[in-house]
Amino acid sequence: MKIIVLILIVLIGQLQYRLWFGDGSINEISTYQTRLDELKVRVEEKKHRNEMLYAEVLDLRKGQEAVEERARDELGMIKSGETFIQVIE
Repeated sequence: MKIIVLILIVLIGQLQYRLWFGDGSINEISTYQTRLDELKVRVEEKKHRNEMLYAEVLDLRKGQEAVEERARDELGMIKSGETFIQVIE
Protein backbone atom coordinates (compact mmCIF):
# COMPACT_ATOMS: atom_id res chain seq x y z
CA MET A 1 0.00 0.00 0.00
CA LYS A 2 2.89 2.37 0.78
CA ILE A 3 4.32 1.76 -2.69
CA ILE A 4 1.05 2.76 -4.38
CA VAL A 5 0.84 5.94 -2.27
CA LEU A 6 4.47 6.74 -3.10
CA ILE A 7 3.86 6.16 -6.83
CA LEU A 8 0.77 8.40 -6.70
CA ILE A 9 2.70 11.15 -4.92
CA VAL A 10 5.53 10.98 -7.47
CA LEU A 11 3.01 11.00 -10.34
CA ILE A 12 1.14 14.00 -8.89
CA GLY A 13 4.47 15.79 -8.31
CA GLN A 14 5.50 15.20 -11.91
CA LEU A 15 2.17 16.48 -13.22
CA GLN A 16 2.40 19.55 -11.00
CA TYR A 17 5.93 20.22 -12.23
CA ARG A 18 4.78 20.07 -15.86
CA LEU A 19 1.81 22.31 -15.06
CA TRP A 20 3.89 25.07 -13.47
CA PHE A 21 7.36 24.77 -15.07
CA GLY A 22 7.27 22.38 -18.02
CA ASP A 23 6.48 22.75 -21.69
CA GLY A 24 3.10 24.46 -22.08
CA SER A 25 3.07 25.65 -18.48
CA ILE A 26 0.65 28.24 -17.13
CA ASN A 27 3.35 30.93 -17.21
CA GLU A 28 4.25 30.11 -20.81
CA ILE A 29 0.61 30.18 -21.88
CA SER A 30 0.17 33.56 -20.18
CA THR A 31 3.22 34.91 -22.03
CA TYR A 32 1.90 33.60 -25.35
CA GLN A 33 -1.53 35.12 -24.69
CA THR A 34 0.06 38.52 -24.03
CA ARG A 35 2.06 38.29 -27.25
CA LEU A 36 -1.06 37.23 -29.14
CA ASP A 37 -3.00 40.21 -27.81
CA GLU A 38 -0.20 42.57 -28.86
CA LEU A 39 -0.09 41.02 -32.32
CA LYS A 40 -3.86 41.36 -32.69
CA VAL A 41 -3.59 45.07 -31.94
CA ARG A 42 -0.80 45.46 -34.50
CA VAL A 43 -2.80 43.54 -37.10
CA GLU A 44 -5.80 45.81 -36.57
CA GLU A 45 -3.58 48.88 -36.97
CA LYS A 46 -2.14 47.46 -40.19
CA LYS A 47 -5.62 46.63 -41.50
CA HIS A 48 -6.76 50.21 -40.83
CA ARG A 49 -3.67 51.58 -42.57
CA ASN A 50 -4.19 49.27 -45.56
CA GLU A 51 -7.82 50.36 -45.86
CA MET A 52 -6.76 54.01 -45.88
CA LEU A 53 -4.09 53.34 -48.51
CA TYR A 54 -6.55 51.37 -50.63
CA ALA A 55 -9.05 54.23 -50.48
CA GLU A 56 -6.32 56.67 -51.50
CA VAL A 57 -5.32 54.46 -54.43
CA LEU A 58 -8.94 54.29 -55.59
CA ASP A 59 -9.23 58.05 -55.27
CA LEU A 60 -6.06 58.56 -57.31
CA ARG A 61 -7.32 56.19 -60.02
CA LYS A 62 -10.69 57.93 -60.30
CA GLY A 63 -9.84 61.48 -61.13
CA GLN A 64 -7.53 64.39 -61.41
CA GLU A 65 -8.76 66.13 -58.28
CA ALA A 66 -6.73 63.92 -55.97
CA VAL A 67 -3.63 64.31 -58.13
CA GLU A 68 -4.05 68.09 -58.13
CA GLU A 69 -4.54 68.13 -54.37
CA ARG A 70 -1.38 66.17 -53.77
CA ALA A 71 0.58 68.36 -56.18
CA ARG A 72 -0.62 71.46 -54.33
CA ASP A 73 0.04 70.13 -50.82
CA GLU A 74 3.26 68.23 -51.31
CA LEU A 75 4.94 70.03 -54.20
CA GLY A 76 3.54 73.55 -53.82
CA MET A 77 2.30 73.64 -57.40
CA ILE A 78 -0.38 76.05 -58.63
CA LYS A 79 -2.48 76.19 -61.79
CA SER A 80 -1.93 78.82 -64.40
CA GLY A 81 -4.11 81.83 -63.73
CA GLU A 82 -4.17 81.22 -59.96
CA THR A 83 -2.65 83.53 -57.40
CA PHE A 84 -0.57 82.01 -54.62
CA ILE A 85 -1.08 83.61 -51.22
CA GLN A 86 0.96 82.45 -48.23
CA VAL A 87 -0.30 83.25 -44.75
CA ILE A 88 2.35 83.39 -42.06
CA GLU A 89 1.11 83.19 -38.48
